[in-house]
Amino acid sequence: MKSKNYLLRRLGLLPVFLGVMALGFTARASSHREAPLISRDAQADNTDLYAFVSPDNPNMVTIIANYIPFESPEGGPNYYSFGTSVRYEIHIKNKTTTTGDDITYRFTFSAVNQDTTTFFNIRLGQQNIKTTYMCEKSTDGGTTWSTIVTTGVVPPANIGPRSIQNATVGLGASSYGSLMASAIASASTGETVFCGPVDDPFFVDLGGAFDLANIRPGGLSTANPPKDGLARFNCHTIALKIPISMLQKTGLSVSSAANILDPDFVIGVWASASRPAIKTLATGSSTYSGSWVQVSRLGMPLTNEVIIPIGMKDKWNASTPANDAQFIPYFKNPELALYMDNSAYGSAVPALNALRIQTNSLHTFDFRNGKQGLYLLKGSAAVAGTALDDAVFGTILLPDNASPRAVDILPIFYTGVPNLAPYQLATGKPANSPLSAGKPFINNFLPTLGDMLRLNMAVPATPRNDPNFSSLGIISAAVLGLTVSPYRNDASLVMIPNMDGFPNGRRLEDDVTTIELQAVGGVVLAAIGLWYDDYPGSGSVVTPALSNVLSFNAGVTANDTTFQASFPYVQQPWRGYDYTYQSRF
Repeated sequence: MKSKNYLLRRLGLLPVFLGVMALGFTARASSHREAPLISRDAQADNTDLYAFVSPDNPNMVTIIANYIPFESPEGGPNYYSFGTSVRYEIHIKNKTTTTGDDITYRFTFSAVNQDTTTFFNIRLGQQNIKTTYMCEKSTDGGTTWSTIVTTGVVPPANIGPRSIQNATVGLGASSYGSLMASAIASASTGETVFCGPVDDPFFVDLGGAFDLANIRPGGLSTANPPKDGLARFNCHTIALKIPISMLQKTGLSVSSAANILDPDFVIGVWASASRPAIKTLATGSSTYSGSWVQVSRLGMPLTNEVIIPIGMKDKWNASTPANDAQFIPYFKNPELALYMDNSAYGSAVPALNALRIQTNSLHTFDFRNGKQGLYLLKGSAAVAGTALDDAVFGTILLPDNASPRAVDILPIFYTGVPNLAPYQLATGKPANSPLSAGKPFINNFLPTLGDMLRLNMAVPATPRNDPNFSSLGIISAAVLGLTVSPYRNDASLVMIPNMDGFPNGRRLEDDVTTIELQAVGGVVLAAIGLWYDDYPGSGSVVTPALSNVLSFNAGVTANDTTFQASFPYVQQPWRGYDYTYQSRF
């Protein structure tokens, strides 16, 4: 019997089936069960993707791709594991002259049962669902592959002290941490690799977010406080620590960068999972055959959850960044903006009251959905030489008179942000002149028009013990660059803390939910000088409206546990034996 989903796809009936099935499913979290089809296939479900300069080695970049959402630590006897019929891939782009991947890492997993006479996962030194992996690498768009890890070890689930540490009936490990450490592999080409179960590092108030954006900002002050829907759940991670010289398009080390925003050090990263097209079920077994079909992908967090509508979510998962132009309309007028606009549905969602999009910025510009935004400047002398110039990139950033967020939301997700006017801080710009040159603070521009997590590897990591380290990433860097000495003193390029934060890559600590909601609320426009409506034209730009945005948070602002100081940085998985579901609130 063939899999219903794949048979329907082959018969051309899948869209009809999806239209019915979508009624029974909801999206959850940062790519956790975010689309109808993948909600039925947890092993192949991308949950989160991270890319950051390694905090303990400035010459390395760490990429972390997580899979399998909502893993209960108690979920035995068949504990969660990587799929043996899934291709897990991490894709890297460092050139605009090619159409596909420039570097691809492919992981395939195998599992054996060492003791089929027991129902336990671990007993007497033997392990069932004992998983290993092979890692292959391609540098020619997937035409040829080389094996760089032959038999990598995946640690078992963190079941409990008797299974893991007892030398008589368990594995006899000194600790679970020792199992993780011993599973870290060195690839033949110089990368460091880890695959295994970990704490799910994402954090979000799921219950509020999907109740029509009824999030609960402000910490635990309300009668019904925000709840981290991912707290005390595990996931499975694929982590790579890669020399920057291996990722840079001509093999340069970071010491060769012209400056900390060198455009030649920008990479784009996305992750995917694929399965064979046909699944055949028989009594007690199943087999897969046919060509490989991509069933899940992830670049920027929350894209498929809060930008792509449910009728397109499965199509999004099956597509690649090279084909993402078809989804551009959803970024030019994002749905969430309707709930930050009192002329639409803003008054019905009081949780977002602090976020109100500019309707009359500088007494001229309206960025509500369907309005002109900056389009009235198209072709004028004011945009000449800026990123909005038709000769540079204006045909996409200023496409028409009803796509206001093509100027900020679209580049954040689809091209990265260039170090060009107007995309520089208002520091150093003449008053009320947002299109002038200002203080550089971001350059992760890789104009491939596709959803990827873009990282400028030349930007140093902000030390995690820096007093200015912030989970608000680039938003925090912008605030420092606008308001705090010495960063605000002039328009010169300097390292501002958190310039290495989301959306310039994504660190484990970054509060992407708050950042993206603030961005939809227009905070990036304000940072470059398109102030909120209550700015009088002189004096402090930190008006009540801007203060409201900067003080807004999405309720859950940090992970429920710490991160490790060294690779793979994600924390050990929660232990099933002493797991308490209720304590995650």
